[in-house]
Amino acid sequence: MRRGVVMVVVLVGVLGVGGCGGGAVAPVASRPAPVVDDTASGIDALFLAMMVAHTGQTLEIVGVGLDRATDPRVRTLIAAIRATETDELATMRRWLREAGPSAVAAATRHDHSGHSDAAAGLTRLRAARAADVDRVLLDVLTRHQRTAAALAHAQVTAGTSERVRDLATRIDRSRTAEIALMADLSPA
Repeated sequence: MRRGVVMVVVLVGVLGVGGCGGGAVAPVASRPAPVVDDTASGIDALFLAMMVAHTGQTLEIVGVGLDRATDPRVRTLIAAIRATETDELATMRRWLREAGPSAVAAATRHDHSGHSDAAAGLTRLRAARAADVDRVLLDVLTRHQRTAAALAHAQVTAGTSERVRDLATRIDRSRTAEIALMADLSPA
């Protein structure tokens, strides 16, 4: 390691003295980074608020699922969903705060109740017999993630913030992949 440090010092010294041939070192022209206005519009704030509520419901579903599911493959999938969506939830909440009080207020005035049947799904999951929990969990979570994918897909088209559209793209892809995995795990 000491030899590597010596080589770096020698290289810096040689390049720094006289600028490779005795003349002054020419400055490197750099372009300024493009300025991206990533302010969340009303539609972006609405999407974030809807996804915060939806993700909270997802975390509730997987929490019950982790308490009750028996198939190790199902447990592994829902643990991964919990990790992913916990991280996304923190990001979306931060972006909502950054959007400011008026954006948050506008988003929270929207009635989110028609976007999800999570409450009914949670009731089904909690009431399911032990032998049916994995099947009911996969059904409830599949329906729930379809809604998330649809919301995200719509945001990709309608959103104005590049970072929110990027998140929506990732949500659409991940929820769609989860739905496919759950179909493979569902008992025939």
